[in-house]
Amino acid sequence: MKAERVKAYLSGICYSAIFGFSFLFTKNALDKVDPIKFIGFRFALAALAVTLVAALGAVPISFKGKNFKPLLFLSLLEPGCYFVFETFGVKLTSSSQAGLMIALIPVLVAVLGAFILKERLSPFQVFFILLSAAGVMAISSQGGGDAGGSKLGLLLLFGAVLSASLFNIYSRKLSAVYSPFEITFAMMWVGAIFFNAAGLILSAIAGNTADYFAPLLDAEVVFALCYLGLFSSVLAYFLVNFTLSRLPASRSSVFSNLTTVISVVAGVAFRGEPFTVIHAAGALMILLGVWGTNRFSIEGEVLTQEGGQL
Repeated sequence: MKAERVKAYLSGICYSAIFGFSFLFTKNALDKVDPIKFIGFRFALAALAVTLVAALGAVPISFKGKNFKPLLFLSLLEPGCYFVFETFGVKLTSSSQAGLMIALIPVLVAVLGAFILKERLSPFQVFFILLSAAGVMAISSQGGGDAGGSKLGLLLLFGAVLSASLFNIYSRKLSAVYSPFEITFAMMWVGAIFFNAAGLILSAIAGNTADYFAPLLDAEVVFALCYLGLFSSVLAYFLVNFTLSRLPASRSSVFSNLTTVISVVAGVAFRGEPFTVIHAAGALMILLGVWGTNRFSIEGEVLTQEGGQL
């Protein structure tokens, strides 16, 4: 039991670090390519990668006799809804603000978990949930342009937070039926088909279908695609699903703390994004809220991959 918990925590640390830089790569790529088209390319690469892994027999996979509908619903939540909201949200805000908003995922998971999974909230958790909400309000009070963050962009990012929170909860429930790699495999292919179909339809409407693959001639776009398609999609999501199969939803989602710190540092260091005193205060409130939500949670059981309790 202890060894499995250590593996789960190491997995959480690794995927958080990968996701932390994903906002920076996404922001850089979106300076040169349409959001929906970019997501389509990203998941096409990811789908080919997981198919290669499965074809080589490196990881066992089997959907025989399993109901695919719940997995389809999960994949529509994420990558479907999540990446629509996140990508357009990042385009309208900054990579550091995106990271701060995504930090709210464990807070919303705790709230939704109370209703869906019947996980009880302690009075301290309620306090820290409200503290996180106040932090978001502080950040959203900074208006004007990319530096201050678009209100619409922040609203879209909240849609990403809601999608990811529901994904966290339902992925944990499905881990009793599907392995982490099977969930990842389905997610990558649903994302590839959904977003490339949408991208081609939009290109046809705009009359520029012939230029659909033109962004792939840009080295910076290709580099971002390789990072996001292979590391941030395949490897990171495999680690996410592995962690969710072994830790309670409210506890596993707390690793977004590390994602937030890395994304803020990356945005400020590599893109010169501003970080004001009010941003710092809001960030501190969010991080304290996330920490408190996890720290004062009512102790839960750790699930094995087969869904049993230890």
